[in-house]
Amino acid sequence: MRKRTEPVALEHERCAASGSSSSGSAAAALDADCRLKQNLRLAGKAPAEPRCAADAGMKRALGRRKGLWFRLRKILLCVLGLYVAIPFLIKLCPGIQAKLIFLNFVRVPYFIDLKKPQDQGLNHTCNYYLQPEEDVTIGVWHTVPAVWWKDAQGKDQMWYEDALATSHPIILYLHGNAGTRGGDHRVELYKVLSSLGYHVVTFDYRGWGDSVGTPSERGMTYDALHVFDWIKARSGDNPVYIWGHSLGTGVATNLVRRLCERETPPDALILESPFTNIREEAKSHPFSVIYRYFPGFDWFFLDPITSSGIKFANDENVKHISCSLLILHAEDDPVVPFQLGRKLYNIAAPSRSFRDFKVQFIPFHSDLGYRHKYIYKSPELPRILRNAENFSLFSWGERTKMVEPHKSPRSD
Repeated sequence: MRKRTEPVALEHERCAASGSSSSGSAAAALDADCRLKQNLRLAGKAPAEPRCAADAGMKRALGRRKGLWFRLRKILLCVLGLYVAIPFLIKLCPGIQAKLIFLNFVRVPYFIDLKKPQDQGLNHTCNYYLQPEEDVTIGVWHTVPAVWWKDAQGKDQMWYEDALATSHPIILYLHGNAGTRGGDHRVELYKVLSSLGYHVVTFDYRGWGDSVGTPSERGMTYDALHVFDWIKARSGDNPVYIWGHSLGTGVATNLVRRLCERETPPDALILESPFTNIREEAKSHPFSVIYRYFPGFDWFFLDPITSSGIKFANDENVKHISCSLLILHAEDDPVVPFQLGRKLYNIAAPSRSFRDFKVQFIPFHSDLGYRHKYIYKSPELPRILRNAENFSLFSWGERTKMVEPHKSPRSD
């Protein structure tokens, strides 16, 4: 039995050994097969990874685009809402429209001292303060003719007032909206007029510059009337011309109409870049472009102007003016369209009030680039103004033939 079982045991051992060796080889084969499959899976997944990254990048880009479009749409809705709300706001608060017409809160240049006109190169200019009404004070500049600039150094207000009675004509200059009497283009005009032998008296309406008071058409006109009377009380027989620019043309025609009604007209009226009336000017102004075709434009934007008592009706005023009239306008004026100045001339020229006086319209070609406020650069301006002196029935030249041309006021 032992012999028989030994071979069996040995056979079992050999089988076990062979089995173990075969199982080892099978395990090795299985491991190799697993590694091969894993490598195949990795190889198969390799090209899929970039596609996943591209898909993710595309999703992020689309997300950004959606976010950008959402923000843009939100901004557009806000702008549209504001665009629609502004007309209603102006209609409910007419004072806003008045502020936009006067622009007296815009002070350019901002940092100048209006008490020191010499800082602007006006070494022959004196600063005054006049009081047209109680609680109203207006700042005034008086520039004497340039031939007196040496004599004017260090002189007081009394010397300048006396100078008004000497042998030179006087221009009362009424500036437009925004800025002050020290605005750059205004100062340059004073210099030109002074070099031509004119006294130039200008001022800031109540509420402008360092003048005290609340702006209104009536108040601006009354300020101009007060300064005119102040000049006439000191000028003797010297001629006084009134020069209005832009919004100042509305003040000028208001003033001259009132002077003519009381039979004390000026010697001539000069209107630079004038309009017909404030409604037509507001409708033609470049700021109104975005609302010009808005439904109810007149009701929303123009009626509040009228309800605020602002008319500046140049077209109506010129029918009641009896003095010579000169209109200057540049064809490329972007603020007051040239056609409004031409239209005003066409209204004034046939008016019966001008039957004994000359009405002249001087256009400036757009190639010159004078636009709204640079007509002072024209080399033709001296000749134009010399002709303007002959507008009145009794010219200044005839009055001063026997007066020393450059006689200075008292120098004590």
